[in-house]
Amino acid sequence: MVAFGKKLKERQIQEWEGYYINYKLMKKKVKDYTNQIEAGSERRHVLKDFSRMLDNQIEKIVLFMLEQQGLLASRIAQLNDQQEALQERPDISKISDLREAYRAVGQDLLKLLFFVEMNAIGLRKILKKFDKRFGYKFTDYYVKTRANHPYSQLQQVFKHVGLGAVVGAISRNLADLQDRQGSYLSIYDQPTLPLQEPVVDSLKSAVDRLTHSTNFLEFLGQHALIMHDELPSAVDEHIDDQRYHFMSLILNLANTFLYMVNTYIIVPTADDYATSLRAAPTVCGVVIGSMAVAQIFSSVYFSAWSNKSYFRPLVFSSIVLIIGNAMYALAYDAGSLSVLLLGRVFCGLGSARAVNRRYISDCVPLKIRMQASAAFVSASALGMACGPAFAGLLQMNCKYFGITFNQVTMPGWVMTIAWMCYLVWLSISFREPARETDIDDAPEQSSAVQNDELEKGLAQPLLTSTEHEQDGDGDQECDASEEAPEESREPANSLGAAYRLLTPSVKVQLLIYFMLKYAMEILLSESSVISSYYFNWTTGKVSIFLASLGLTVLPINIIVGNYISNMYEDRQILLASEVVVFLGILFSFEFIVKYTVQQYVCSGLIMFVAAEVLEGVNLSLLSRVMSSRLSRGTYNGGLLSTEAGTLARVVADATITIGGSFGEATLLNLTLIPSLVICICSIVATCCTYNSLY
Repeated sequence: MVAFGKKLKERQIQEWEGYYINYKLMKKKVKDYTNQIEAGSERRHVLKDFSRMLDNQIEKIVLFMLEQQGLLASRIAQLNDQQEALQERPDISKISDLREAYRAVGQDLLKLLFFVEMNAIGLRKILKKFDKRFGYKFTDYYVKTRANHPYSQLQQVFKHVGLGAVVGAISRNLADLQDRQGSYLSIYDQPTLPLQEPVVDSLKSAVDRLTHSTNFLEFLGQHALIMHDELPSAVDEHIDDQRYHFMSLILNLANTFLYMVNTYIIVPTADDYATSLRAAPTVCGVVIGSMAVAQIFSSVYFSAWSNKSYFRPLVFSSIVLIIGNAMYALAYDAGSLSVLLLGRVFCGLGSARAVNRRYISDCVPLKIRMQASAAFVSASALGMACGPAFAGLLQMNCKYFGITFNQVTMPGWVMTIAWMCYLVWLSISFREPARETDIDDAPEQSSAVQNDELEKGLAQPLLTSTEHEQDGDGDQECDASEEAPEESREPANSLGAAYRLLTPSVKVQLLIYFMLKYAMEILLSESSVISSYYFNWTTGKVSIFLASLGLTVLPINIIVGNYISNMYEDRQILLASEVVVFLGILFSFEFIVKYTVQQYVCSGLIMFVAAEVLEGVNLSLLSRVMSSRLSRGTYNGGLLSTEAGTLARVVADATITIGGSFGEATLLNLTLIPSLVICICSIVATCCTYNSLY
């Protein structure tokens, strides 16, 4: 794996070489500063010298950017004059030439945006490296003092001040030159009017990434924690196109949907099933949690298996889930709690979510990967809502051939049939993608392809997954060649190795993920017991309540993805969401007054919605602060987050069962106390690492 410094040098636009950040020099200076501190130099002198060097580098970048901006503006002004002349004497051939001239300006603007992108990445990396070396929150100080100053040059780099006007000018003039069939409307009159100009689409995409703005698809995609390599290339896109198969993607999304339905379809009736087998209602915690226990192990072997195949793990998953659901349904007639639990364990062993994530990460082309990631999250949310809803519809009681079909066994039978149908569909339609070793090495890229690569590179998020600490994982200083030792670039090959790559910021984000999954599992898994004890709710009412909670996921993500995340920093939303989760948990406690339906529903809704907001922002930040070595391999970032969430569910379900042993009257408060404590710990941890969350 090539280090960032060398990759930066390779990707530089040659005629602008002298205006890029001198990343190699700054790395060397950081190393020199370390030696100076060890030799007894004062820290404040080091900070002052590093600040001055950064200011000089940024000033060099900004002045060149403004110069190029001016040249582009001059070219647009000249083209505008030509366009005015054509208004009086239209000439179709000249109009076509004028369009091409505007497109050429757009291509040059893309080069400038790519220039800004590379420098922004370099600045963030060198700031992270400095903080890591000295254990000093210099980044927070530097960004605040420079970005908030009225004459800030840093804003020019990270907020591309002025470039938006150039993009707008190109878009407007190309739109005016487009045949509008006699319409006198401009893009300002109808901003949603589609403009079929690839260069404009590329410019808008680049500007969106550069401003760290987001939209609904991006926000949903961040929930999936499908991490990307730092800088995409045309070769990568070529490989992706060879491996991608639309129906195979749909099958992975269907697997995700069915598994989430399988997880939550038993929740409304789990307590009744336990009671019918002569166990306490609170044993439902063990029934629900046994699936999560098995998932802890299945996530690892499915992640490893997906290194070799995608089809075989999905087939194995479907067969295991068929067996598990059939055992779950047959446990009623067998009168065996052991068979019931074993069936749920089998269902957990069939969890192929790691395969679904890896397929999207490895086989879906970059240009649609965000949409595929968003579809993955949407499928999960839809399954979460549909599971309890289906359970509410399965109200029957009959017996055929000695097999009972009622509200507690029907979820098992329905999922057995669903997975059988899925297995047939999978066998017919799935296409195993070619492994990377089977794909011929791409030929040398021509200059034209390199221009395409430049345009594709701008589709990669700048300030999200592109800023992984590619060169800082082992903190290797390779000033001579800028290439780090191969072993420092390899993916983690064990959970222990992956854990050693976790920084304090990453550990805090995983703690937050654990907390929110724990709180949500407590709310969902004990809902049937609590609502039955306090309000005498039937299975149908519990199903409606849980389905309603699940249906809030997508609307909340639309609001956060389109609006809130553009108004506030992720870390601000993170902390605010944690506080709201805390208030939701606190309000859920049974106090001296009578516990009411209104209190239960409102507190549950507040906590669940806040946890959903928190999950998206948490995984967004996690993708940014996590080492790029965890973006690939078996023990990747997605696996770690899955394990943290699954472990939280296991602990929560165990808490319900243990709390239930003290009686249903005390179950609510006993299970909420750990949620409250973990939430407080996560808030404190967030405050301690707040300055490193950027």
